[in-house]
Amino acid sequence: MDILARYFPDLTDQQQRHFQRLETEFRGWNERLNLVARTDVDNLTERHFLHSLGIAKVVQFAPGTAVLDVGTGGGLPGLPLAILFPEVKFHLVDSIGKKIHAVQEMAAALGLHNVTAEQIRAEQLRTKYDYIVSRAVARLATFHTWIAHRYKPQATGGLYYLKGGDLTEEIEESGLKATIFDLSDYFEEEFFETKKVVFVPVTH
Repeated sequence: MDILARYFPDLTDQQQRHFQRLETEFRGWNERLNLVARTDVDNLTERHFLHSLGIAKVVQFAPGTAVLDVGTGGGLPGLPLAILFPEVKFHLVDSIGKKIHAVQEMAAALGLHNVTAEQIRAEQLRTKYDYIVSRAVARLATFHTWIAHRYKPQATGGLYYLKGGDLTEEIEESGLKATIFDLSDYFEEEFFETKKVVFVPVTH
């Protein structure tokens, strides 16, 4: 957990305990469901929790706002972000029921009252949000069609999408106005050399 405190020195004792508990819970569920690749479990904090928190290096969600995490899988990036932003409401969705069950159980074990998790496809949602986050579940052009109408009328945020590699062609193909943040600017571990946060502002 030291790696989290190094990059997020303002973590409270409770937040540090939450992250420790999340690691324990996540490992347990991963044994049963394979939420992330087995080879990655040894680097769970760096490659999954810290990676998720990369979003928090480029945006501070305002207290009272609502964030949608699409294709959350085992609760990433939603659960780490929910720990970091306790005053923000997070709705984590995925089409795979057993993963959502694991997320619900983990959120309950941690006592995260700002998290709801639901088995549903993003395009079936009716609720509106201030921000949307996700970890590379589809090409940007495809993904954006699922979420373009999920913003509140007054939302000023947008999509924060964790992706890796060269995204030039993918962004061109989407025709979206996107800003790329290199996570290597914030984290020095080798894992983050090619990792990025793609920001697509909301358009009304």
